[in-house]
Amino acid sequence: MPRYALLILPAFNRVYGESSVRMTRSELAVFSERGLGGKVVESEETTIGGVPYVTFETSSDLSESDISLLSNLSSVYAIFAMEGELLRPLTMKSLDRLSSDLITIQRYAGKTNEHFTKLLLNVTALAGDKGLGARLAVFDPLCGRGTTLNQALMYGYDAYGLDVDGKDFEAYSGFIKTWLRNKRLKHTAETVPVRRERALVGRRLNVTFGLSKEALKSGDVQHLAVVNADTLRSRDFFKPRSFDVLVADAPYGVQHGSKAGSGLSRSPLDLLRQAVPGWAELLRPGGAMGISWNTYGGKSSELAQILTGAGLEVMDYPDFEHWVDQAIVRDVIVARKPA
Repeated sequence: MPRYALLILPAFNRVYGESSVRMTRSELAVFSERGLGGKVVESEETTIGGVPYVTFETSSDLSESDISLLSNLSSVYAIFAMEGELLRPLTMKSLDRLSSDLITIQRYAGKTNEHFTKLLLNVTALAGDKGLGARLAVFDPLCGRGTTLNQALMYGYDAYGLDVDGKDFEAYSGFIKTWLRNKRLKHTAETVPVRRERALVGRRLNVTFGLSKEALKSGDVQHLAVVNADTLRSRDFFKPRSFDVLVADAPYGVQHGSKAGSGLSRSPLDLLRQAVPGWAELLRPGGAMGISWNTYGGKSSELAQILTGAGLEVMDYPDFEHWVDQAIVRDVIVARKPA
């Protein structure tokens, strides 16, 4: 059988780096099942020249499109075909269309690891009918300072977010406007108040940009919109069936607290019980929802019950649980909306 090797990208986060090989194998299993027709037969961790790799066998040779798909794995630096003791590098071609500093330049306390953010978006998009390569509309209803939004933009998707924290809204608005100017990308950007029955209910950042002046004129553009408001009011700002993918990194409770109704709770499930039904209405049929959460705040079976209660079908995915710190063990659950 053909054999291949994935060189693991070094992680800036030491703790996540320790889990990256195992997480890559789980992610690879999803790519195989949802994008490669089950071509990957078996994978394992292999040390080559003192460096960690994920090696795997396939039922047939990987095509050029297969390699392009695998180029988007969240922690992969290079892909090789294994020929005896030799490694032959394969040409990678990822979806990324913007400078990588869009993802890496922001540094602040509590930022979700960029590799994990990409993994969550990958496995959620692959659960949907459109897959990873199509032009998608991505919504993060707990977007914070926009790590997920930026990854969606990197892939050429349209990105939409909502967050209740005014400081995070201001920080992200300032960052993305400055980044677009510095990269000299043709764009429009404005922040406007949102009113309902004359009452101010939030603020909205609207951005449209193209990779060139000609692209902007021809309509080859990407859209970004971020709303500063309570996620429980998502339906007030976005229409039903607007998004192909919804991804959320739920508040970790122990560290940050999660807002549910009028108070703070140590469990993210309190927030999710109220928010998920509204979020599900925003998904298009055939779309998918992916949520990461702190397992100390609730069991996967409880979260699965919330998702199925909202009319979603929970995916039978590999284990993505991993240790973050003494108060946080993070896991992922993905569900799709029936077409």
